[in-house]
Amino acid sequence: MATGSKYVVIGLGQFGEAIARNLSAKGVEVLAIDNNENHIEAIKDDVAMAVTMDATDIRALRTQNIQEADAVVMAIGEDFEALLLSTVYVQELGAKRVIARAHGRQQRMILEKIGVEEILSPEDEVAKVVTEQLLNPSVLSFLELPDDYEIVEIKAPQGIINKAVGEINLRNKYKINLVTIKRSYEKTKDGKATIEEHILGVPTTETMIYDTDSIVVFGLIKDIERFIDIN
Repeated sequence: MATGSKYVVIGLGQFGEAIARNLSAKGVEVLAIDNNENHIEAIKDDVAMAVTMDATDIRALRTQNIQEADAVVMAIGEDFEALLLSTVYVQELGAKRVIARAHGRQQRMILEKIGVEEILSPEDEVAKVVTEQLLNPSVLSFLELPDDYEIVEIKAPQGIINKAVGEINLRNKYKINLVTIKRSYEKTKDGKATIEEHILGVPTTETMIYDTDSIVVFGLIKDIERFIDIN
């Protein structure tokens, strides 16, 4: 991420607030905007600037130099009309990149019609994750990719525990690639036993897989499902 990056987050419900805080924690400049003074008070000490403002007022928006930001995140959650109007204004003010939140297909379609190319639907993403975990409890997380590919984190199946990566032969046997391994370690901190997770980096053919591990794999959905079923 380039030094001097600046992001604007408009709408500070749970979703917008989380984005603003996470961006700020990454060391970038964040301008947080909301029409609710309580939301601004809650975040003002954690971002570069927090402004109580009506984002549907283009004159007020103009004072914030929106066009200078690397990206503007439109995170207004409850009032779609306000989201739509403020998004149009942000575009008119020359924002370089606009990312907007949509609830459902209809809102997504409308945002696409006004030229928004990056649209977030967090509820849909959560639903996909929950559905996948219900159907495959061994799946911890996943990322869908085009053309029926995905990246999946899976609890190490019984069939590969205490085996070396080279012995499992994921690529030739299952047509999937091992990206990395996440291993859990038991540590004692302040007299209490805690569990820490660490990434092992790029595994070698000699790297062993243990029952405390989860593996991150890449491949076609059908091949990953086959791997899970067999093991």
